[in-house]
Amino acid sequence: GSTGIEPHLPHQVEYISGKVFFTTSSDLNMLKKLKSAERLFLLIKKQSPFTVSSPRKGKILNEIQKLINDDPGSWLDTISIWKNLLELDTKKETLSQRASNPLKRKMGENEIIAKKLKVEEMQKIETTHKECQLEKQIEENVLEQRDSVTGQETLQEEECQNDVGKAVDAHNQDVLTFRVSCRCSGTIGKAFTAQEIGRVIGIALMKQFGWKTDLRTPNLEIFVHLNDIYFVVGIPVFRIPLASRTYIKTAGLRSTIAWAMASLAEIKPGAFVLDPMCGLGTILLEAAKEWPSAYYMGADVSDSQLLGACDNLKAAGLKDKIELLKVSVIELPLPSDSVDIIISDIPFGKKFKLGKDIKSILQEMERVLHVGGTIVLLLNEDHHRLLKDCREGNSPLNSKGSHTHEPEIKKCLNPEENTGTSEMVPSSHETSNNACLNKMSPFGSLVPVEYYKVSLGKTEAFICKYKKSHSSGL
Repeated sequence: GSTGIEPHLPHQVEYISGKVFFTTSSDLNMLKKLKSAERLFLLIKKQSPFTVSSPRKGKILNEIQKLINDDPGSWLDTISIWKNLLELDTKKETLSQRASNPLKRKMGENEIIAKKLKVEEMQKIETTHKECQLEKQIEENVLEQRDSVTGQETLQEEECQNDVGKAVDAHNQDVLTFRVSCRCSGTIGKAFTAQEIGRVIGIALMKQFGWKTDLRTPNLEIFVHLNDIYFVVGIPVFRIPLASRTYIKTAGLRSTIAWAMASLAEIKPGAFVLDPMCGLGTILLEAAKEWPSAYYMGADVSDSQLLGACDNLKAAGLKDKIELLKVSVIELPLPSDSVDIIISDIPFGKKFKLGKDIKSILQEMERVLHVGGTIVLLLNEDHHRLLKDCREGNSPLNSKGSHTHEPEIKKCLNPEENTGTSEMVPSSHETSNNACLNKMSPFGSLVPVEYYKVSLGKTEAFICKYKKSHSSGL
């Protein structure tokens, strides 16, 4: 039933970079409440990565095919679970849609439509002839040489035609349609393209199960992720990613990141929570939805951002829960020591001056935050490096400085690959490094507690948490 980044999480689940693996008996309604996960998958296969070397490229493709051919039962078992889950979910969705709006398109109980995802698309296998010729080409040009004759190759091609032909003839029957979405990186990504891997898996699935490819609206989407850390195959549990919040009209910061930041802030009932650079208000929306008993205020200097935030609050039904102000983050109209929690996404980009602006921003945040209060910030790598250098005495706050040392304590969260993960150093390092962290204070009274490295797609950032230890005197 965990929905966030609890300290005991590493002991409850298996986690690797970008992936969290767990077993649960929870129903779909409970699983939908996972707020820090981008997507939820049913696991079909998980194993160590393939070792790539030029002479063995063909063998690797052969091994990938064997994952299907040698163990079809695990695929069918997972598909059966997936169908049962989706049929139950579809029934509930149909009843809900009929009750709320009879004009909406009705969903059949057995209709399962996978959401189109922004992933690298495998090349379309349009006809039976192309499918079999493609398989033959892979076998001849890529796979290792095997004892075979022309008659055997012809037989393989005829068998492929028969299998796919059965799938085409069964168009009006209950035939599963699918597509393969493959993501390759690391060493194997240099040896093979995602399309090559996707084709091999797609052809193997058609031959083994008689499924039919459909790249536009498949019943089933097979996700394959390969890199130097793992080889994982899974099926999305829900049509829509968990990160797609129904209550957010216009997306700003990723909802999963916003929720993670709010969860780290430890919001209590009656707390005064401020986002002084709220943008479209995503952080405030996530916080107010999850912890409704606090008082929320958002500020920004941009009219367009505030208008967007206002629209989001209306759409989420939170207009009365969150107050919006047009004001600069360095001139907050609030008394000193009056705010319990500050959560904010520090703007990224070249136009934002690292030294002077970050200093003024943190000084004003420190001023309005009361002793014992919490600040949770999302910082890009430059901001994070700058503050760490300042805390370590390597450079003044108003210069970029240089960064040559990373603290050993580092908690990392990566929501890009469908779920969050946390990486921690062994406990033997904690005592000495906690003492070091306590000395790293950007402005005297703000003491760093922890930080998480997060992926924002093509860029990386850090969620950093601070506590105010004493009066700033500002």
